[in-house]
Amino acid sequence: MRDFEPLWPGGPLFCQAEHFRLSTDCVLLADFVNTSSAARGIDLGCASGAIGLLLLSRSPRLHMTGLELLPQAAALAEENMAVNGLSARSRIVTGDIRQHRQLFPSGSFDLVVANPPYFPLGSGAVSPDEGRAAARGEVSCTLEDVCTAAAFLCRTGGSFALVHKPERLSEVLCCMSRHGLEPKRLRLVCHRAELAPNLVLIEGRRGGKPGMKIDPLLVLRNADGSETDEVKRIYHR
Repeated sequence: MRDFEPLWPGGPLFCQAEHFRLSTDCVLLADFVNTSSAARGIDLGCASGAIGLLLLSRSPRLHMTGLELLPQAAALAEENMAVNGLSARSRIVTGDIRQHRQLFPSGSFDLVVANPPYFPLGSGAVSPDEGRAAARGEVSCTLEDVCTAAAFLCRTGGSFALVHKPERLSEVLCCMSRHGLEPKRLRLVCHRAELAPNLVLIEGRRGGKPGMKIDPLLVLRNADGSETDEVKRIYHR
């Protein structure tokens, strides 16, 4: 029996996968994404469907597709959509991001989102667990793979948004630009204001012109350790 719990009081129900826990990264990315002009979106590597679920709860006109390599995670993503009555506004596809051309037509989506693996191969130990290894490191999906797929799937003028680590920021921006996903908006995230950022949120536009806006720093905790007002808003607390 699945254990579905509301993400916030009165919010959508969600069951977490063993290897894909609902992370701060996913929640912050879903809040960062601009859905105002999107009707068709896709989450590359959707795991149990958290980002898609959060975006669908914000935008009633949006239809979300989730692409997931692991069948057990994809099955749970389908259940998470179904238990919230969102099956008609969602589609979960089990498949490899590197096979995106065989799975979808070019320019199928207005919005592409991704919370990709952060660490390149060789940068640390690889978990023997398939799910944990895929979520943490570029075992079956590299940054190049993500940007290649996003560029193919996103229509001209559409948006691509992802979350990543600041230490790879230069690499992320260069990869996006190289694939015609011009970086247009960036926001750094840190635990406390006096600490260095530990996450970066980036939005690009397919075929966009150069010129990027830097949003204010997103601080997660006040000096006394309490949550900031913005975090309370994001988490509906």
